[in-house]
Amino acid sequence: MIGKLKGVVDAFGDDWVLIDCGGVCYQVFGSARTLQALPRVGEAALVFIETIVREDLIRLYGFADEAEKSWFTLLTGVQGVGARVALAILSVLSPAELSSAIALQDKAMIGRANGVGPKLATRVVTELKGKVPALGAVDAGTLGLQAALGEGIAASNVADAASALTNLGYSSAQASAALARVVAKEGDDTATEKLIRLGLRELSA
Repeated sequence: MIGKLKGVVDAFGDDWVLIDCGGVCYQVFGSARTLQALPRVGEAALVFIETIVREDLIRLYGFADEAEKSWFTLLTGVQGVGARVALAILSVLSPAELSSAIALQDKAMIGRANGVGPKLATRVVTELKGKVPALGAVDAGTLGLQAALGEGIAASNVADAASALTNLGYSSAQASAALARVVAKEGDDTATEKLIRLGLRELSA
């Protein structure tokens, strides 16, 4: 069983990378997030590996870190979620964002991935509920703020700041996590403009 590969990046494809390990090139499939994080051709790389064996093929799936690999294992354990769909989900959501989506039962976040319809998104959040803590759940402050935003009871300055950050292209999970950290330091009466500025600083850290 291959646990991880250390080698040199040989080539990239649409959803795979070739890693040269002492003259043997392994084709490793990965999420867009992992492939984008890998170094350029000719440079050293390390990927964590999950091997899937079927009657008609053997495939290696690679991940930038063990958290992403753990999520792949959990996702492919959900009925209707194969390796391709799991990689699609991991391409649009980081492990932290996935933890948040599952904890909050946020079907819309899961549904952002290609090939994931409403029914499958519901199945994912339902079947994986309660399994998040083993991977390091989102901190209580972030969950509390996300719940308040979702229920429309967050303070107007915080809600406005969250809206501004999402309009800039950040996900609701990213925005609320950043703002939760800012509010913890600055207080929930901080002006909207300052929340946005400090939130952007947190997101770029």
